[in-house]
Amino acid sequence: MFAAERRQLILEMVRANGAVSLRELARVVQTSEVTVRRDVRALEAEGLLDRRHGGAVLPGGFTRESGFPQKSHLATAEKTAIADLAASFVEEGEAIVVGAGTTTQELARRLARVPGLTVVTNSLLVAQALAHANRVEVVMTGGTLRGSNYALVGSGAEQSLHGLRVSRAFLSGSGLTAERGLSTSNMLSASVDRALVQAASEVVVLADHTKLGTDTMFQTVPTDLITRLVTDEPPGHEDRAATELQALADQGVQIAVAGAPGGSAGAGGPGGDAVPARQQRRDVPLPGPRRQVPGAGSGLRSASMLGEQNPGAERGRVADLRRR
Repeated sequence: MFAAERRQLILEMVRANGAVSLRELARVVQTSEVTVRRDVRALEAEGLLDRRHGGAVLPGGFTRESGFPQKSHLATAEKTAIADLAASFVEEGEAIVVGAGTTTQELARRLARVPGLTVVTNSLLVAQALAHANRVEVVMTGGTLRGSNYALVGSGAEQSLHGLRVSRAFLSGSGLTAERGLSTSNMLSASVDRALVQAASEVVVLADHTKLGTDTMFQTVPTDLITRLVTDEPPGHEDRAATELQALADQGVQIAVAGAPGGSAGAGGPGGDAVPARQQRRDVPLPGPRRQVPGAGSGLRSASMLGEQNPGAERGRVADLRRR
């Protein structure tokens, strides 16, 4: 297949699906991922698509949201590492809310090991991951099923969250910037996420580095309401992601960085049955007073305190996020 034919087929696949992984593109056009990556760069230079870590998406994130099948194949190693680290912040007997998304689904698989936990969610995938955890109570919102991400949305979902109070909300989204905070491409999903935030004393955002610096249509969590960001280490050439991390830290967001071991899915595999042997964590303390969510309780404990009270969790190192 000539280069022009390959690139036309790649473009057609991305237009049809919204987002496609490099692995899938290489399989369809029957060439190596190295060649596909070169083709994707050429198409991006022409403004026909946007590159993302491990894949390609339609240009203009303000107008199109990728479906679950496409999202599940993007940045899988990073999402696994983020989920492992985020799970270490959850305590026995805690009550939390978990929003919809592929990264929060990975988190839910790890929460199945936390005894006495209560999880409120609008995500069928999160509920499914916890369905057989006999020590975890799952509470689902009402609402209308949104098939593209298997989430319950609408007034029924929002009304079921009224009067709810939990310690933490774990949310993901389509983009994260220091200027607008967390955002998503769908109005109904954004509205439910805002209701989840109102139910929590603290907000923890799970976002891999490909979402840093990306802005989408509907704001879900403004920056001043984000307590902590759990993300992965941006590659050296990702200046935009590093700059955005620094800007978020300057606005008072605690940054916890997880290291994805060797680009693998982690020691536990897709099911998340075990935490990887090596886990890197860098926490940036709050630089100054922050406005809390109405009714908020005490802030998150430091990583060192967490390690002392939860010996089973991996002890992370605490260091300042250096300006790049």
